[in-house]
Amino acid sequence: MKRSAGRTLINQFLAEMDGSVSSNDGLLILGATNAPWHIDPAFRRPGRFDRILFVPPPDEKARASIIEVMAKDKPVSKLSAIEIARKTKDFSGADLKAVFDMTIERSLANAMREGRVIPITTDELLQTVKSLKPSSRAWFESAKNYAIYSNQGGFYDDVLTFLGMKK
Repeated sequence: MKRSAGRTLINQFLAEMDGSVSSNDGLLILGATNAPWHIDPAFRRPGRFDRILFVPPPDEKARASIIEVMAKDKPVSKLSAIEIARKTKDFSGADLKAVFDMTIERSLANAMREGRVIPITTDELLQTVKSLKPSSRAWFESAKNYAIYSNQGGFYDDVLTFLGMKK
């Protein structure tokens, strides 16, 4: 009988999780995915990955904190993390990193032309923000479809609540 490598890998991982191969006492296994709808149902049985946590994009306060961390040790002048956070609704941490990366690239090009360090400013970061869209929007479009049409056992209730489709 022919078996796929993926199925063999899943079966081996499940055997390891169940403690069939060695003792798992005191062991906690965490997993993360952007596509929970692709998780083999065998992984979601009790004693395995039986608790699902929805992690939404950072709120305004969290985005401001992320921005402050990203600005640390960088040549920044007149930074208003809260102003940038207000303009970046639904941006993920990776999206905010892209804002900084793109702004820094432009700043470096200017610095090389002028032969001096040119600090980045809130205005420059906000210019970059205007050119980007939050990557989480595409994910939420996919997640919304799964949440509406494949929500067995309330698996996606948190997503529906976040989207304002369920109270």
